[in-house]
Amino acid sequence: MIANGGGACQVSRGGGAFLWLDLPASHRRAVPAQSDSGAARGRRRYNGFLIVTLTINPAIDRTITVDRLAFEDRAYILSSHESPGGRGINAACVVHSFGGPTLAVLTSGGENGKRLEGHLRCCGFPVAVVPIRNEIRANLTITDKHGLTVNLNEAGPRMEKGEVAALEKAVRAHLDRADWLMVCGSIPPGVPPGLYGRLIGMARQKKVKTLLDADGDALREGVEAKPTVVTPNQQEAERLLSRALLTRAHFLEAAERIRAMGAETVVLSLGSRGAVAAASAGMLEAVPPRVDAVCPIGSGDAMAAAYTWAMTRKSDTADALRWGVAAGTASARLPGMRFATLPQSEEIYRQVEVRRVE
Repeated sequence: MIANGGGACQVSRGGGAFLWLDLPASHRRAVPAQSDSGAARGRRRYNGFLIVTLTINPAIDRTITVDRLAFEDRAYILSSHESPGGRGINAACVVHSFGGPTLAVLTSGGENGKRLEGHLRCCGFPVAVVPIRNEIRANLTITDKHGLTVNLNEAGPRMEKGEVAALEKAVRAHLDRADWLMVCGSIPPGVPPGLYGRLIGMARQKKVKTLLDADGDALREGVEAKPTVVTPNQQEAERLLSRALLTRAHFLEAAERIRAMGAETVVLSLGSRGAVAAASAGMLEAVPPRVDAVCPIGSGDAMAAAYTWAMTRKSDTADALRWGVAAGTASARLPGMRFATLPQSEEIYRQVEVRRVE
């Protein structure tokens, strides 16, 4: 289970198996060794309904909690901690804490990469690391006790063509065992925006279902590749459609329009208002209970992960949407960037209302 007193990916049981992917000698660097038997145990354990997550632009996330954020006034630091960051890593943490089998594929480079790998060793699930030459990014989140949050993210390291090819090879290597591939987060400089679309097409050929959680051109081209589900938030949907979304009617129309672009199912995340979904069976709306949101950062990652976890348990779209909104809402109640446990999410799940939109 995720430890409530720690960072986003601190887990209370044993470390995961690291699978180091090969690159040309010029790209390699020394990494801690993992015995073959340990890696094999990790592979054997995660062989049913495996959810593979991809984080091409991971980060070291430093979260600072202050007493209050106010313009042109001082704030006093109450706590500070760092954790591994990136939407795919966050999703893997949530799936693992819910008891689901998961494997995280990610890039890593520089001193920040070494710190990232150190944090991930206590997360409890297998990690496939693709080394890159340049330093991965470091992000800063400042939040106060009232839920006001400022996010400062770096763009990420430039990747070379050989590194992008190695990443695709790493994803392909794990699709034979996967039930779902979650393609998550931003792409760093040097990575073509069509990469996500290629990976979605690759997964479809292997009959692996896909979830796309991205922004900008990567989202646009990924949707056109026909993923199983796409999970934009309101701001991402506005950028994709080049229009403001202000009303419930706007949200429902936006979900339908994005689905018409290629996705089988669209789950439009609306923060404290829940989510709407457009699927082959029709439109759905999920309304969460009112809660005191302390830190909403990462709630969308929790929603996408819980939705996918629920689908591996043969839930229908309505029930998976209910689980997703529950996990996102429960996570927003926690201080800092932390994710709700399964019991915490289940408490909210019982209060989420899902209804069909006629």
